[in-house]
Amino acid sequence: MTTATVKDLYPTRGTAEVTVPRQDPVVWGAPDTPGPIATADLQRYERDGFLAVDQLITPDEVEIYKRELDRLVSDPDVRADERSIVEPKSKEIRSVFEVHRISEVFANLVRDPRVVGRARQILGSDVYVHQSRINVKPGFGASGFYWHSDFETWHAEDGLPNMRTVSVSIALTENLDTNGGLMIMPGSHRTFLGCAGATPKDNYKKSLQMQDAGTPSDEALTALASEHGIRLFTGKAGSATWFDCNCMHGSGDNITPYPRSNVFIVFNSVENTAVEPFAAPVRRPEFIGARDFTPVR
Repeated sequence: MTTATVKDLYPTRGTAEVTVPRQDPVVWGAPDTPGPIATADLQRYERDGFLAVDQLITPDEVEIYKRELDRLVSDPDVRADERSIVEPKSKEIRSVFEVHRISEVFANLVRDPRVVGRARQILGSDVYVHQSRINVKPGFGASGFYWHSDFETWHAEDGLPNMRTVSVSIALTENLDTNGGLMIMPGSHRTFLGCAGATPKDNYKKSLQMQDAGTPSDEALTALASEHGIRLFTGKAGSATWFDCNCMHGSGDNITPYPRSNVFIVFNSVENTAVEPFAAPVRRPEFIGARDFTPVR
């Protein structure tokens, strides 16, 4: 399938910024679909674009995943792999992608009913993993992730046609209000912001360290923040934040001594599989934007 056969509902990367009202549902499943998310929480997710879970995994499980994260980031073979992204200044590992393929421990987490069950409930179908990674934010200077909508990138550079994708960030260390936590503009998922500027070839090589293409203007961000406000997420290790693919979100630098490490999983509906990019010369590598649409079982 190519983009020639799929209507582009969300134009982006043109000569100017554009705003488009959301054309897709937020919750695709029926309100009474059985699953781990209570009806009231599902309604809050639909309204705000996110759902915080105080304890998705237990303290004992957190220790298992932390040990696995530490093993991966200290493994020279993992560091040398193209799926590992390092900090521009410190040269410490920033992210490791496709962890559900590198590690059976994280593969089991993806298949956990508490995790994939919530994704199926929100998206109303079987799901596959569009992207997985561990984000490592060690103390004393780890850089943040600038404001962006994931869907804008996944649409422009990976070819996802519709907003039928959900992410979960699971805390493996405590997320404080000082160590570069996740910030989201509640309700921003209702408006698509198409960014200005063409996508450079192999943009991912730069954007995974410091995003440039696909970032909103200061004026657009000011308008969105004025309308929606900003929510900062904190929580103990084992807590999680589920958020819609079109939420405007970002995180600051971590200049504290306290690390902030999370495992990040993106589930996409098997009914929303990727086509060719809508606004990029070539698609990104499969370890960033999957082309294996096998449902999670």
